[in-house]
Amino acid sequence: MVSYENELKKLKESGMYRQIPEITKKNGVNIIMNGRELLNLSSNDYLNFSTNEDLAKEFMEDFLNNPHCRFSSASARLLSGTSAVYRDLEQVLADLFGKEAALIFNTGYQCNLGVVSTLARGGDVIFSDKLNHASIIDGIKLSGADFHRYKHLDYDHLEELLEKHRSKYDKALIVSETIFSMDGDVADISRLVELKKKYNAILMLDEAHAFCTMDDNFAGMSDGNSDVDIVTATFGKALGSFGAFVVSNKTIINYLINKARSFIFSTSIPPINIAWTKWLLTEKLDYISEQKMKLAKIIIGIHKYLKSTGVETASESQIIPLVFRDEKKTVEIAEQLMSMGYYVMPIRPPTVPPNTSRLRLSLTADMDFESIKSLIDFVKDEL
Repeated sequence: MVSYENELKKLKESGMYRQIPEITKKNGVNIIMNGRELLNLSSNDYLNFSTNEDLAKEFMEDFLNNPHCRFSSASARLLSGTSAVYRDLEQVLADLFGKEAALIFNTGYQCNLGVVSTLARGGDVIFSDKLNHASIIDGIKLSGADFHRYKHLDYDHLEELLEKHRSKYDKALIVSETIFSMDGDVADISRLVELKKKYNAILMLDEAHAFCTMDDNFAGMSDGNSDVDIVTATFGKALGSFGAFVVSNKTIINYLINKARSFIFSTSIPPINIAWTKWLLTEKLDYISEQKMKLAKIIIGIHKYLKSTGVETASESQIIPLVFRDEKKTVEIAEQLMSMGYYVMPIRPPTVPPNTSRLRLSLTADMDFESIKSLIDFVKDEL
């Protein structure tokens, strides 16, 4: 126990100690914490669905007497934890992305972990963007495959690695996020497709932060591109639901059903969450479009203002990092902002590389421009 206590002490001294926040309520774009209402800039609820009481009420009225409106599946999918609503949602997702089939996982972490660790193994090779999410990195480690991490968004470096190493292996997997979770910058999908074809690789894209936010037809930035072999994404961000999924051809999906341990050995998501997600993607596409337009407006406005004030950022999306580098300074500024009515959690290693600690602004559709502008005015001199 003493060694754990010493480790915790070191974390506190370095400004890297974490605690679960005491949030008592969520109210639209705000949260209530310690009796105070704060603007929530640390949410992935990009379209503000998870706190929309009218939307939830409409869903419950429609589904209250529905046999799928149950709060537990009580089993894994391969046993009895499945029903028509799961298969229906998987078909909706497959059609949306122009793929043959889909498979629902419990979380985005379990999805990426399961897909990567299952589809690559000893004797294969993986090429991964250096800033890919922890779920992808952990999947790579579990796979047993050899791997190479190319410099972030540096596709010339990726090609160098492919040219040097691809021919040594039977199977190669290229993996990238589309919108990167900590920097908000965007992958060049056409370049990834070009390299995938040139070096006979499988291309997997994680659309977690793009699904239903940055796309024209709700299908992420890959937008149904048939040359993208595998797409993963989550329901727990823009759709304000729970769970995740992968879409691909029938062979890959059937292989995952039989081999992906994070799918096989998990009790499935409660049917009510599956029904909610399906309802949004079939009955509420117009409302999704409306919220997407509002989100796009605030993204454009804030990025334009950042540029006018000289604040540099690589972001092209709703995720905007304000990098202060020093861990303690980042925590101090987050605390100052909290006293001003802003809830912005400091992001520190190991979530981000050393010396890149930051505040991660997460814009959502129902926020107003002036509130974010005031925050930027306060912190810009510290950047």
